Amino acid sequence: MASYQERVVGGAGMNEVKAVQVSLDLPQGVFSALRLDPAGLVDEMRLAAAVKWYEVHQISQAKAAEIAGLSRTEFLMALRRLAVSPLDRGGGHGWVNAGC
Repeated sequence: MASYQERVVGGAGMNEVKAVQVSLDLPQGVFSALRLDPAGLVDEMRLAAAVKWYEVHQISQAKAAEIAGLSRTEFLMALRRLAVSPLDRGGGHGWVNAGC
């Protein structure tokens, strides 16, 4: 089961950021299988989603880094660790929703 809740993060005025908190129910075995605690699993899921969406040209590198909660440099290092090229944007398919 999954649920979500919209909220505002940060200070008042121009510093406000709208965010959505997503909750997932996962089997306890997931944590031991991946050798992660819940916070580590959340970070890894954010990174995995960002890398995949970047890899299939759904989002830009900057947006992927934002989703993953990393700087661009950290995101590039994560791409290398996961054997995903930051340069190969695939056979002329171009960007899909690159501004996202």
